[in-house]
Amino acid sequence: MTEHETDFELNNDFAGFKQKIRSIYPKLYLGTCSWKYDSWKNVLYSNNVMNHLEEYSQYFNSVEIDQWFWSLHGADKVSLPDIKTAREYAASVSGDFKFSVKVPNSITLTHFYNRNKNEPLVENPHFLSNDLFSRFLENISPLADRLGPIMFQFEYLNKQKMVSQQHFLQQFALFIKKCPSELQYGVEIRNPNYLNVSYFKFLREFNLTHVFLQGYYMPSIFPVLISFSHLLKDCVVIRLHGPDRKGIESESRGDWNRILQSKDTEIHELTSILESLFKKQHEIYINVNNHYEGSAPLTAKRILDGLD
Repeated sequence: MTEHETDFELNNDFAGFKQKIRSIYPKLYLGTCSWKYDSWKNVLYSNNVMNHLEEYSQYFNSVEIDQWFWSLHGADKVSLPDIKTAREYAASVSGDFKFSVKVPNSITLTHFYNRNKNEPLVENPHFLSNDLFSRFLENISPLADRLGPIMFQFEYLNKQKMVSQQHFLQQFALFIKKCPSELQYGVEIRNPNYLNVSYFKFLREFNLTHVFLQGYYMPSIFPVLISFSHLLKDCVVIRLHGPDRKGIESESRGDWNRILQSKDTEIHELTSILESLFKKQHEIYINVNNHYEGSAPLTAKRILDGLD
């Protein structure tokens, strides 16, 4: 047994899954969005699972942490990660495991959320705060050796929240210049009209990666990947979410243990593009959400099987 292996019986469906990635696709980090799902006991976990992340890491080599995103509770109420939790996560996985982490929305929201759309917008004083970002990095420092992309997720930026794309890029440039240069950063933008040459040239200039989001009213990632492949940096991040979150939640009823909305055509497109990216020596992170097909681990397996 390795340092983090326990005496649980490995899942036959996923036995050798991580080893196959290591040996055939060493630059692929294939994982799921979070890991805390009891309904995966019928898919991935043993019945007596004690540490979900430790067991998860026996099969996968990466995972996305999104639990620290929801952090803005008021002008003076910001929650940041608990360093003890970060230590627990670091201790649960082996050395070659990678975490991709969402930055708290206290840093990425331009304004506070409005329950009533008729209410005036109130600016978030923490938007792109380097001080707050430094505190965030300090609190997740136990993960430092296992960090993959740190992802900045921005909501749809209408004219009331951001006057122009150029203004957004100028503000983000001022921010990112003050951030530690040794880390990988990804930008997830939810304005389809921002996906243009100016944006991808900006990312390349500052050594950033675009986070390709499949779902949430964004255009399909596949033509975007093809159109701007010549401007991509070494790291590529793909997040697979479905277009119908409420619909699949109603269908699953909280049990994420089977494929509910099969996306065979998209997975075939994805594996074809991945083969092309591998040839160009890109490092690739794929984060699969349960909402994509109904069970993130099973979708991940379908992707790896499709590469074969």
